[in-house]
Amino acid sequence: MSESRADSRSDKELLDAIGAGDRTAIEVLYYRHSPWVLARLHHRCRDEAIVDAALHDTFLAIWRKPTSYRGSGDVGAWIWGIAIRRLVDQLRRHRRMPLPAALDSLVVVAEDEVLVGIEHGDLAGAVAWLSPELLAVVQATVLDGLSTREAAKLLRIPQGTVKTRMARARSQLRAEITGAAS
Repeated sequence: MSESRADSRSDKELLDAIGAGDRTAIEVLYYRHSPWVLARLHHRCRDEAIVDAALHDTFLAIWRKPTSYRGSGDVGAWIWGIAIRRLVDQLRRHRRMPLPAALDSLVVVAEDEVLVGIEHGDLAGAVAWLSPELLAVVQATVLDGLSTREAAKLLRIPQGTVKTRMARARSQLRAEITGAAS
């Protein structure tokens, strides 16, 4: 393992170093986080080129603007937020391409289109009414596909709180959507 990969600086310290132009810091952050980001992106989309472009764009965005991390919450959650937005951007760019013939690929493309619709379609208006606490749980469990346990760890709240907040979010979304439809 290279010296840069074994760096003991915290993620926040690495972001500060990236802001100061330290190229080694972005390398360390990349080796620390890219494996799990790549795995989660592959869970959302099976197109290697799109996933690779999204991963590249994620760390390029971090290199260009490490100060966009506001210091609250886990750096990994912040990185995932960038990665999923970059994936959605890539999917938008490739949307006009013909759909793949394999049924498995069609299902993946359909799932990705649903994610775009949730983030930018009619449901986005309903989601906008959620409190930040409820929105964080919806993003972690629905958009990011995390389990209750994973979401609890990421958000640093008990699993029961994740379940309660998700139930409240469902109720509020249902009321907002059915109220808008009337």
